[in-house]
Amino acid sequence: MHAVDTSVLVRLLTGDDADQTKRAAALFKKEAIFVPKTVLLETEWVLRRLYRLAPKVVVGAFRKLSGLGNVEIEQLPAVTQALQWCENGMDFADALHLASSRNSNKFATFDGQLKKSAPAGTKPAVRLL
Repeated sequence: MHAVDTSVLVRLLTGDDADQTKRAAALFKKEAIFVPKTVLLETEWVLRRLYRLAPKVVVGAFRKLSGLGNVEIEQLPAVTQALQWCENGMDFADALHLASSRNSNKFATFDGQLKKSAPAGTKPAVRLL
C-alpha cells in the first residue's frame, strides 16, 4: 500500500503538470492507496485557494476518489460526514474537525461562523467560548 501526499493528489485532480499527472495516475492504477485525512484537508485548501475551485467541485472530486476500490481514506465515515456538511455550506476544514470529534460531547470554538454553519443536532454540539 502506498500513502500519498498532497502534491500527488493535486496533480491527479488538476492535471496541471503532464509528467507528474501521468506518474500519479499510474500509481493509482497499479497500487493500493492510502489517503490520510490531513492530506485531504491540505488538498482541499490548495484546490480552493490556489486553484480557485468551487467547494462543490472539490467535494465531487473527493467523492470520486473515495469511491475507487483501491483507495482507503483515513476515517472514511468522518470524511464522508464532512463532505456532506461541506455540500450544505460548511467550511471543509471545520466540517472535518467536527466530524472527527464525534466521540466527544462538545466542540469548543471561538469561531462564530463554525457555530452558525454546524447543522442543528450535531454531535458533538458546537459551543462558543
